[in-house]
Amino acid sequence: MATPLSDTNLSPLKTIAVVGLGTMGTGITEVLAKAGREVIGIDVAEAQTARALAALESAAARAVERGRLAEEDRAGLLARVRLSTDLRAAADADLVIEVVPESYEVKHQIFRELDGIVRPETILATGTNALSVTRLAADSARPERVLGLHFFNPAPAMKLVEVVSSVLTAPAAVAAVTDLAIELGKEPVAVGDRPGFVADGLLFGYLNQAAAMYEAKYASREDIDAAMRLGCGLPMGPLALLDLIGIDTARTVLDAMYAESRDRLHAPAPILKQLSEAGLTGRKSGRGFYTYEAPGSAAVVPDPLTPAAGGAGAEGRPVRSVGVAGSGTMASGIAEVFAKAGYEVVLAARSEEKAQTAKARIGKSLSRSVDKGRMTAEAAAETLDRITPADSYDAFADVDLAVEAVAEDLEVKRQLFAALDKVCKPGAVLATTTSSLPVVACARATSRPQDVIGMHFFNPAPAMKLVEVVRTVLTADDVHATVREVCGRIRKHAVDCGDRAGFIVNALLFPYLNNAIKMVQEHYATLDDIDAAMKLGGGYPMGPFELLDVVGLDVSLAIEKVLHREFRDPGLAPAPLLEHLVAAGCLGRKTGRGFREYARR
Repeated sequence: MATPLSDTNLSPLKTIAVVGLGTMGTGITEVLAKAGREVIGIDVAEAQTARALAALESAAARAVERGRLAEEDRAGLLARVRLSTDLRAAADADLVIEVVPESYEVKHQIFRELDGIVRPETILATGTNALSVTRLAADSARPERVLGLHFFNPAPAMKLVEVVSSVLTAPAAVAAVTDLAIELGKEPVAVGDRPGFVADGLLFGYLNQAAAMYEAKYASREDIDAAMRLGCGLPMGPLALLDLIGIDTARTVLDAMYAESRDRLHAPAPILKQLSEAGLTGRKSGRGFYTYEAPGSAAVVPDPLTPAAGGAGAEGRPVRSVGVAGSGTMASGIAEVFAKAGYEVVLAARSEEKAQTAKARIGKSLSRSVDKGRMTAEAAAETLDRITPADSYDAFADVDLAVEAVAEDLEVKRQLFAALDKVCKPGAVLATTTSSLPVVACARATSRPQDVIGMHFFNPAPAMKLVEVVRTVLTADDVHATVREVCGRIRKHAVDCGDRAGFIVNALLFPYLNNAIKMVQEHYATLDDIDAAMKLGGGYPMGPFELLDVVGLDVSLAIEKVLHREFRDPGLAPAPLLEHLVAAGCLGRKTGRGFREYARR
């Protein structure tokens, strides 16, 4: 019979065993030893324990070189670590953390053996990110002592630790492990038991969609990764991240998530199975979505899928002057970008006053650049002089490229393109900055659909480097080439994609945001915990709820509806909580309240 758990019989977690000395286990061992804990590192493979020791010695030496660790402390750190190939070495541990491969059979075997080795009060923690903690606990002799302790890779650097409770876990065990995480300098987030928990639960659905997008040949691997890095500020693109995590590991996590949720967003993309079964598991094998210099290397080398330097194809049309339609923040930002690059710009709005206001906004932006030392006052004045405000699209008669940045309303855009068709000279390229509407619908409003293309800038246009270049089935090759060349001149990174809802960035970003809302709606985790998990565990510059409130909940809902209508996937249906907040007028920062409340300015 298991010993009842109480605060009185809970030992301080001074001696900790780590079972499994792969990359994660070795990293956790380093973290614990640095924090003064006695650590017993256990792995069945003697070669693995030797590699772990070498890695610990190397990490300690680097810390001394960088002045983060005194020489005398280095010796003490290494002395606190004992390595073994025998699980019985865990007998004196106050806490055992297993980080062996993601297999129920392997983990069950370890937990069964530990039941006969450790003291009754010893806490048993699983490092799984995909398997059920409850299922592992239920087969243990002391289920109240079993919980999840999910570190993130690399463990010494990543701050997030998810502390996972099952319905069987005793609160005192959770409290003890949470206190330990804080003492280790980590930021613990308390979550319930479901595959992926918070961070991986949101992350792996997004990674899966990116793999499916690539498999469908919608965009190249390089363009998908660049779009998410430059469009969302992520440290890595999704396909490069899959290679880092391990494609076989990602498939295991997604299989577990799909078994629980039956959400098609979690059903592993077939390409993950194909690559895994071919042994192309990512960096560790030397090849996955990308090809690497050697197994374990981070250096990507060219392969047959690598785009040719400089590209190839049709020659673009000459562009000397640009028309920008609209008077909002996006229109003025785009006009500023073109003017800075030396283009003569006509900025047309519905009235002279609106056009002048937009130009004044550009003047203020340029003044801020001068104040920050990013450009000279002379250059700012010359840039502003290149912009001519106009109150009619008739002023676009001589432009070589017309870019619309008006309201995200298809009928408004169709009317505008019909007007541009009549005004713009033959051969002018007509571009829409839509983020969610069909470009071909704008093209069909003209008599020259071959001249119409999407140029999706990101807000704020002067700062954001990405432009999604969206071809329709009717877009001419030289129009595509023209826009690619223009993107180079205005110093933007162009990525190519087809004309479907969300393009690359929004098609991957908004299902992730929607899933975060569902987590809150289901009372699985709090706004703060989810935001913290994605910033600390995923390296995101903003948590999903911070981002939703910045983007605007009404804008987010509109994009979610477009994605759901286009792909007909039940998992893409907007979360009811998002619809309720929009109906209540809680639209984010712009109204002072969204998922959070904001001070009125």
